[in-house]
Amino acid sequence: MFLTCMETVTKELVSWMRGHESSVFSISVHASGRYAITTSSDTAQLWDLDTFQRKRKLNILQSVGIQKVFFLPLSNTILSCFKDNSIFAWECDTLSCKYQLPAPPESSSVLYKVFAVTRDGRILAAGGKSNHLHLWCLEAKQLFRIIQMPTKVRAIRHLEFLPDSFDAGSNQVLGVLSQDGIMRFVNIQTCKLLFEIGSLDEGISSSVISPHGRYIASIMENGSLNIYSVQTLTQEINKPPPPLVKVIEDLPKSKLNSGGLKMKVTSGRVQRPAKSRENKIQARILKQDLTGNFENKENEVSDGLNKKRLQILLKGYGEYPMKYRMFIWRSLLQLPENHTAFSSLVDKGVHVAFLNLQKKYPIKSRKLLRVLQRTLSALAHWSAIFSDTPYLPLLAFPFVKLFQNNQLICFEVVATLIINWCQHWFEYFPNPPINILSMIENVLAFHDKELLQHFIDHDITSQLYAWPLLETVFSEVLTREEWLKLFDNVFSNHPSFLLMTVVAYNTCSRAPLLNCSLRDDFEYFFHHRNNLDISVVIREVYHLMDTTPTDIHPNGKLDAFVALTKGQYPVFNQYPKFIVDYQTQERERIRNDELDFLRERQMVEDMQAEVDQQRVEDEAWYQKQELLCKAEETRREMLLQEEEKMVQQRQRLASVKRELRAKEMHLQDATRRRFLKLQQDQREMELRRLNDEIERKVHMRDQEIATTAKDLEMRHLELESQKRLYEKNLIRNQEAVAKEMREDADTYRRKVDLEEHMFHKLIEAGQTQNQKTQKLIEENLAEAEQACLNADWRIQALHKQRCDDLQRNACYQEVAKLLRENRRKETEVLNAMVGEGAKKWEEAQEKDFHLKSEKKASALSDASRKWFLEKELDDALEHAEHPYNTVPRCQSGQADSGYVPRTSQLKDSSEVDSSTHISLNQRRVQWDTMEQDLMERVRNLRQRLTAQARNRCRTPHLLAT
Repeated sequence: MFLTCMETVTKELVSWMRGHESSVFSISVHASGRYAITTSSDTAQLWDLDTFQRKRKLNILQSVGIQKVFFLPLSNTILSCFKDNSIFAWECDTLSCKYQLPAPPESSSVLYKVFAVTRDGRILAAGGKSNHLHLWCLEAKQLFRIIQMPTKVRAIRHLEFLPDSFDAGSNQVLGVLSQDGIMRFVNIQTCKLLFEIGSLDEGISSSVISPHGRYIASIMENGSLNIYSVQTLTQEINKPPPPLVKVIEDLPKSKLNSGGLKMKVTSGRVQRPAKSRENKIQARILKQDLTGNFENKENEVSDGLNKKRLQILLKGYGEYPMKYRMFIWRSLLQLPENHTAFSSLVDKGVHVAFLNLQKKYPIKSRKLLRVLQRTLSALAHWSAIFSDTPYLPLLAFPFVKLFQNNQLICFEVVATLIINWCQHWFEYFPNPPINILSMIENVLAFHDKELLQHFIDHDITSQLYAWPLLETVFSEVLTREEWLKLFDNVFSNHPSFLLMTVVAYNTCSRAPLLNCSLRDDFEYFFHHRNNLDISVVIREVYHLMDTTPTDIHPNGKLDAFVALTKGQYPVFNQYPKFIVDYQTQERERIRNDELDFLRERQMVEDMQAEVDQQRVEDEAWYQKQELLCKAEETRREMLLQEEEKMVQQRQRLASVKRELRAKEMHLQDATRRRFLKLQQDQREMELRRLNDEIERKVHMRDQEIATTAKDLEMRHLELESQKRLYEKNLIRNQEAVAKEMREDADTYRRKVDLEEHMFHKLIEAGQTQNQKTQKLIEENLAEAEQACLNADWRIQALHKQRCDDLQRNACYQEVAKLLRENRRKETEVLNAMVGEGAKKWEEAQEKDFHLKSEKKASALSDASRKWFLEKELDDALEHAEHPYNTVPRCQSGQADSGYVPRTSQLKDSSEVDSSTHISLNQRRVQWDTMEQDLMERVRNLRQRLTAQARNRCRTPHLLAT
C-alpha cells in the first residue's frame, strides 16, 4: 500500500509514500503542516511532509490493534488510541510518552471506536457501541463527565465538535452521529440537545463540518450530498458573547418612565437583553459621538480578545504562547479570510514575473517554493506594483514559511503587513522609500548622534543600515524564535513600531558598528545574524516609542492600523502609477523583443543543431564505413587464418587417420597372431589329449593282457591240479586212458593256443587298422578345418577389400561428378570465349585423349601385375599343399574355389580402377600394400604347413610307442 500527495492547484502528483502493508483509514496533519500521521490496523507511521520521508514507525502486537492515532490541535502532542481502550500521549519531537489516561470505570465501560478533540486540545470525546459518551480532560488527565445519549442511540459512529468563532477554541457543541443515521448536536456543558439533522427515512452515512463551523456537509445513505447551514439551524451557536464592560448613560427625562430598556449589572459578564432595531441604531450613534468615552473600542479585536490585555500579557512574558500565537496574530490583524477573492487571485495562475523564481531564489523544499510562488503571484495580481518589487520575495518569505499550510492566511498576513507597516514605501518607487528612511535617520540622530556621525564619516547611508532590515523584515539577522518574538510586539503595536525597531537594532549594536570602518563590514553586519539579545532590542523600542519627540516621531506620520475589508480586498494604489505603467510597458516591450530574439535564436540554434547533427551523422557514417572496411579486412584475415587452420587440421586429421590405420593394422595383426596362437595351443592341447587317451588305452590293453595271462595261468594251474588229480585217479584205473587223455589235452592246448594267437593277431590287426583310419580321418578333419579357417579369413579380407573398394568407388564417383560439374562450367566459360576457345578446346581434347590412353595403359599394367601376383600365390599354395596329399579332392576343390571370388573381385576392382581417374602413384602405393599383404599371408601359410608336417611326423612315433 502507498500514499499519494497531490497538488490541489495543478492537480499534479507531488510524491508517493510507501510503508503500509494494509489499508490506511486515518490521516492526521500537524498544525504547522510539516508532519502527518497515517494509521492502519497494524501500524502508525510519522511522515515528514517537507521531504516526504518516513520519520518513525509505531509497531504493536496484532492482538491489540490500533484504533486511531492523531495530532492534538495547536500542540506537539500525538494521541494514540488502541482497541483495548488504552490511550497514550506522545511528544512529537522526541516521541517520548508524556502520559497515559486511566481506565474508565467499570460501571460505564465503553469499547472506544470514535474520537473527537476540541480546537484548543483540552477535551477528548470518545464513544463506541454504547449510548454513553465519555469526556476526558487532557490537562487533568481524568474522565470528568459521562453523557448518556437517548435510548434510541445504541452505537456512536462519528464524533465532531462544532467550531465557534467566539469560544477561543474551547468548543462546547458536539455532533454525535448514531447508528440510526441521525446526527445530534449537544452542549457538553449543559447536556442539552440543541438540534439534529437527518432522519430515519433519510439517514446520514458520514458527515463533516467546515473549519469555521458555518456549514455541515453530509453524505446520505441514498448517495445524495446535503449541505446544512448552521446559522439557520440555530441562532444561539454563532451569537457573540456580551462585552465584558458596558457603559450606562442617563436617558433624557422624557424617557425615564418608559419601561423599554432594563439591564442588570453583575460582577461578571453583563447579559444583553433583546433590543429593538431602533434602539440599536441609537446606541451605535451614541458610540460614534462619544469617542472619547469609548477608548476601548479600538482595543477590541475579533474573537473576543482585548488588545490592551494582550499588550499587558506581552510586556509581562515578552512573547505570546507558542500554542496560541497564530490564533492571536489572526485576531490582532483581523484577517477577513476572503476565500472567494483569494481563489479568484490564485486561479489566475503564476504571474509572469515569478515564472523563474527558483533560479533567483533556489529553495530546497519544492512545497515551500510553490507556496512562495503562488503567494507572490496573488500579490502581483492584486496590485501591479508587486510584480516589479524586487524585495517582495524577501519580505514575504518568513510569513510563507510560517503559514505554508494555509495559503489564504499567509496572503492576508502579507497584505495586511504591506498596507499598515509598509506605508509610504512605494512613493519613490523604484527607489527605496526615502521618506521612511529619513524618519529613521531623524530618530537615530536624536537618540545616538555619535553613531549617526560615524555612519556619515564612513559614507554609510540609511539605505545600508536601515533598508536591508526593513526589506527582509529582520529575517536575515534574527533566528526563528527571535523573529516570532519581535513580530508578537510589532503586530500588537502601532505600525511605527517597526521603524523604531530599526533604530533600536542600530543603537543596541553601536559598539560593533563603531568598530567597523569598511563598507563591506557594514554590509556583512546588516545581512547576517549577530550576537544580540532581542529582548533588549524590544525594550529599547518601547523606550524609543515613549521618549521620541512628537515632531520626529513616526507615529504622527503613519496612519493607524486598518484591517483588510471583508468580501473583497481593498484597492492598493499607493505608488507612482505612471512609473509603474511606464516600467510595465517597457518591460512588456523588452519581453516581446526578448521573445522575438529568443525565437530567432531558437531558429538559429535549431538550424545549427540540424547542421551539427548532419555533420555528426556524416562523421558517424564515415566512421562506420571505416569500421566496416576494417572489420571486413579483419574478417578476411580471420577467414584466411581459419582456412589455414582448417588445412592444418585436415593434415593433422589425415596423419591421425594414418596413425589410426597403422594402429588398426597392428591390432589386427596382433589379434590374428593371438588367434593363430590360440588355435595352435588348442591343437596342441587336443594332441596332448589324444596322446593321453592313447596312452590310457594302451595301458588298459596291457592291463587286460596281463589279467588274461594271470587268468590263463590260474586256469593252467587248476588244470594241472585236476590233471594231477585225474592222473592220480586214472593211474589207479587205466594207464591207457591217461595217455589218450594226455594226448587229447595236448591237442586241445595246441588248438587253444593257436586260436588265441590267431585271435590276438586279429585284434592287433583290427586295432592297427582302426588307428590308421582314425589318424587319417583326424588329419583330414584338421586340414579341412584349417582350410575352412583360411577360406573364412580370405573371405573376410575380401569383404573388407570390397567395402574399401565400394567407398573408393563412391568417392571416385563424387570426384567424377565434381569433375563433370567443373567441366560443364568450364564448357560454359569456354563457349563465352570466341577467339581462343576452339584452339584451347582442341588442345584440351588432345590432352584428355592422351590422359585416357595413359590411364588405360596404367590400368592394363595394374591388371597384369595383379594377375601375375595371383598366379604366383596360387602356385605357392599348390606347391605347399600337394607334397603331403592329405586333403581330399573335394576339399581341395572347395579350397581352390575359395580363391575364385577373390580373383573375380580383383578383376572387378581393376576394372573400376581403370574406369576411374586415380593417379599412378596412388595405385602403386595400393598395389605395394596388397603385395606386402599377400607375401605376409604366404609366409604365415608356410609356417602353418610346416607345423602341421611336424605334427604328422610326431604322431606315428607316439602310436608306435
